[in-house]
Amino acid sequence: QVLLVESGGGLVQPGGSLTLSCAASGFPFGQYNMQWFRQTPGKDREMVAIITTPPTKKTYADSVQGRFFAARDEAKKTISLQMNSLKPEDTAVYYCNAYGPTGLFYNEYWGQGTPVTVSS
Repeated sequence: QVLLVESGGGLVQPGGSLTLSCAASGFPFGQYNMQWFRQTPGKDREMVAIITTPPTKKTYADSVQGRFFAARDEAKKTISLQMNSLKPEDTAVYYCNAYGPTGLFYNEYWGQGTPVTVSS
């Protein structure tokens, strides 16, 4: 069974920090690119960060560049998203995404999301 389980969301004041985590299981983690997306009501899901398979390359949305930092731990099969200098516009549900091959087929998996609210 494939599982992506996000955690770490919550309420934080503007300027604060929060770290999200995503635990993966049920697929060959080391062969999958991992991504963080976010979504607010009425808007399309937005890519926040991409972490490729090793040798890891990271790409960030312009809106979070220099404030958010993504990482992956191959041994623990987890990814994280450290979010600094948070702004109210960062408020969203954050999703973990996995994309890659299992055997001959490419698959895409999503977590259930974890909400982040940036407000005073």
